[in-house]
Amino acid sequence: MAESKEARFARIHDEALTQYDDIQYALQAERRQCLDDRRFYSIAGAQWEGPWLAQFENKPRIEVNKIHLSVMRIVSEYRANRISVDFISKDGADDKLADVCGGLYRADEQDSVADEAYDNAFEEAVGGGFGAWRLRSDWEDELDPDNDKQRIRIEPIFDADTSVFFDLEAKRQDKSDARFAFVVTSMSTKAYQERYGDSPSTWPKLVSRSQYDWCTPDVVYVAEYYRIEERTEVQRVFQLLDGSEQSYAREDFDDDENLEQMLSSTGAVELPQRRRKQKRVHKYVMSGGKVLEDQGYIPGRCIPIVPVYGKRWFVDNVERCMGVVRLAKDAQRLSNMQKSKLTEIAALSPIEKPIFLPEQVAGEIAEQWRTDNLVNRPFLLVNPVTQADGSVQVVGPVGYTKPPQVSPALAAVIQMSEQDIRDTLGNPEGADKLVSGVSGRAVEAVTNRIDQNAFIYMSNFAKAMKRCGEIWLSMAREVYVEEKRKMKTIGDSGNVSTVELQKPTIGNDGGIELQNDLSRASFDVVSEVGPSTQSRRDAEQRAYMSLLQITKDPQTSGIIEQLMLMNMDGEGMTDVREFARKKLVAIGVVKPTEEEAKEMAAAAQQQQPDPQALYLQAAAAEAQARAMKAQADTQLAIAKSEETKAKTVETLASVNISAQSQAIKTAEAIARATTMRTPTQASGQPMPE
Repeated sequence: MAESKEARFARIHDEALTQYDDIQYALQAERRQCLDDRRFYSIAGAQWEGPWLAQFENKPRIEVNKIHLSVMRIVSEYRANRISVDFISKDGADDKLADVCGGLYRADEQDSVADEAYDNAFEEAVGGGFGAWRLRSDWEDELDPDNDKQRIRIEPIFDADTSVFFDLEAKRQDKSDARFAFVVTSMSTKAYQERYGDSPSTWPKLVSRSQYDWCTPDVVYVAEYYRIEERTEVQRVFQLLDGSEQSYAREDFDDDENLEQMLSSTGAVELPQRRRKQKRVHKYVMSGGKVLEDQGYIPGRCIPIVPVYGKRWFVDNVERCMGVVRLAKDAQRLSNMQKSKLTEIAALSPIEKPIFLPEQVAGEIAEQWRTDNLVNRPFLLVNPVTQADGSVQVVGPVGYTKPPQVSPALAAVIQMSEQDIRDTLGNPEGADKLVSGVSGRAVEAVTNRIDQNAFIYMSNFAKAMKRCGEIWLSMAREVYVEEKRKMKTIGDSGNVSTVELQKPTIGNDGGIELQNDLSRASFDVVSEVGPSTQSRRDAEQRAYMSLLQITKDPQTSGIIEQLMLMNMDGEGMTDVREFARKKLVAIGVVKPTEEEAKEMAAAAQQQQPDPQALYLQAAAAEAQARAMKAQADTQLAIAKSEETKAKTVETLASVNISAQSQAIKTAEAIARATTMRTPTQASGQPMPE
């Protein structure tokens, strides 16, 4: 017989109450200490709560809150060095999609004012030891009924140490292994009745060390209950024509009636079915008496609650955590007590007072002495003392009161408590007392030493940011899936651009592919933390200054100067930094972003040519033309010479053979005639007979 809806809700409510009671029993004392720590440093007068208040009832209670300054210094360190996440492709094939995810994540941070959630969680973790925030999918425009698109919001959770509880079996710091979680929130009785139409029955919330209050007159608590449900899903697998395999769940065929026909018409071959475990997160809203809302499955496969710890460890199988306050509380109380005691001593009797006989200050004289501290008379009188024989005797004070003395032990305890506070908190005020003339390296060493006090909190917050990125990516795979949806993205440098989701494009193989398809996004999420940004930038500036002193090349010096401007902080420096970055991008020193590359290409196309450059180009073209003409003339002369030679050969070849023979004979006759001359004719001497 199938379980009815009412019976199922009753069973789930009982299971949730049992799980919550187990968590409260195990973590009640630890979480109460976290709450006390946050009250101790943040609420005036809270440092005297408990037995200390009873001991100093009706006495001065001085409170010099030095712990608050230490907490604020660590919080300021974080706010000057905010940590974000980055998405990295697992195989390097989807780097562009990873950049799109990073831009969408930063846009969601900006639109949901995520800084408020981060700042609140970080301060609660530093002060008390535990903080948290949530991720939630919400309508992109609640006022537009035709807009059914959603965005992911990052929202704060206040008083997380008393309102956020995870599965006790979850041992990971980011609670990625938790099976369920609770978030307890408060509502006024009137708001509860208007929303749920039900008589208030509050969820049990920790309000003391020993018991729960199940009903309060002014506030009603409700619990958001997240639990992971695992189910085995049968998937049908098809081999496509290109050899790839594609899996489909039963819901895919239910949502698309033509899917099976399309697969058959494209020649897809069905392979044996596969079984795969699927995780979904089911969310309920509960009061102390029943399930108020069943909000069904929420986007993503992760519980959308991000925990943050100050310092965390397990002792006796109990998760324990604390912030910067807890170990310094006793030293702070001791310092307050001793200062209050000193104030009391100083207020009791700060000066010596004369002691008189009653008759010396009787009558009007007594009134003069009583009001002297208000009137400040130039002199005071006393009544004369009359002896037994009736004579008058002038007698001064019979004695003086002694002002209280501060014991050496009290002074030693005050000094010791102040040193204990400095040792526990790391003496953060020491950085404010650096004298002038100290070298830059000495200042950097002091700054780095102070940074180390905040490093563990920054490191744990980086782990929380990494988990936030994983949860966001899990939700984005299901929320950002609309075809051709245009969304805002924000780059690393803060530049705003637009991206189109699931944009059809031509792939390398000639087929149709979907660009910016987040449904297939599977990336590693990383976050980095180190010394403060300001400290690093100061070190970089000093390094640039050192390079300027040894660099002789003017071009290199100019590049270093632009790098210094690009990394310089200060009010009104934004435009200067952007100008320096553009110059460095233009000359190829800094790699441009995708948007900057597009802007540079567009600017190059629209840029008007420089007249001087045009003149130089024309002169160069003219010189080149002259050279080419001279080369052509030379080639023409050579060609004509070759033509003359060819004609000569042709003329000689055209002479007939008989003419050639006649010419030869004539030449031979002339030669013979020359040989037959007489010797006298030949030599000019007579020959013998």
